[in-house]
Amino acid sequence: MHTSADDAPATAFAASWRQTGSLDALRECTEAGARVRGVVARQAGLSESELVALEHLVREPLGPAELSRRLEVSTAAATGIVDRLTSHGHVTRAPHAEDRRRTQVLVTASGREEVLRRLLPMFRALRELDESFDPAERAVVERYLRGATEAFRQITEPTPGENSP
Repeated sequence: MHTSADDAPATAFAASWRQTGSLDALRECTEAGARVRGVVARQAGLSESELVALEHLVREPLGPAELSRRLEVSTAAATGIVDRLTSHGHVTRAPHAEDRRRTQVLVTASGREEVLRRLLPMFRALRELDESFDPAERAVVERYLRGATEAFRQITEPTPGENSP
């Protein structure tokens, strides 16, 4: 049975795909970036979920329910993650600053250091790379990366009502 391009638009598009240096570099970058969390988590003796929770908590204190939404896990699973991070001394639970009936999870100094210390070599290299560009070059890189992010979001965050592939 022969399938025409009209019957298989994805296959037709793939057949016309031309890999460029920038697309190849983007693929390599996303693959390397996808490995960072697993490596850092293993080095720190944490699960990837625990590391991702710490990343969120370094940015801001969160309640357990909000943490479960961000991690896309059940509230019971989020509670287990918080329990394990607490046992490591990386987070504490405290009454919410504005609503004392609620609890918030706060990263400790050791939790913040655990994440940042292991990521520091990458942050330094990225800062050095960023500083090597002049403002016009940086604007082009930013435009490319923001466009790539939007392309990824067409898969990870489809618009309501769109058909998934």
